[in-house]
Amino acid sequence: MKVRAVYPGSFDPITNGHIYIAERAAAVFDEVIVSVLVNSNKKSTFSVSERCAMAREALGHVKNIKVDNFNGLLIDYARRENANVIIRGLRAMSDFEYEFQMALMNRKLAPDIETFFIVTDPKYSYVSSSSIREIFSFGGSIEEVVPPIVYSKLQEHFKK
Repeated sequence: MKVRAVYPGSFDPITNGHIYIAERAAAVFDEVIVSVLVNSNKKSTFSVSERCAMAREALGHVKNIKVDNFNGLLIDYARRENANVIIRGLRAMSDFEYEFQMALMNRKLAPDIETFFIVTDPKYSYVSSSSIREIFSFGGSIEEVVPPIVYSKLQEHFKK
């Protein structure tokens, strides 16, 4: 039986930490769907199509990863995609507390879908999309923690 996993997130923008988690998941599962969350309540720096395009370019080297987007409940999306695993990345204990609560809620809603936690490489443990945007907007160096496409798109975005 093929195991299909969903790795959801806002990916605004995708970072090397996200890529590390996606690559690790792809090594374990038959197929991984990196799915960009469409959240109308949240002001994103990049549009959904831009975030998907950056993720596709950054993850194009991994054959069993596809990039998609969704809105609504993650569990409903996972069911539509016939996924039986949700991937969540962990950087620190503070991430675990939040992710643990979400995993329990998802388990209540869909006991047949497992949550799989992957701990990031320590060199990315401090990296978040929001910190990347902030550091870059003030002229800080972020080239070591984002793929080249993201660096390029951030340069374009902040020139506006």
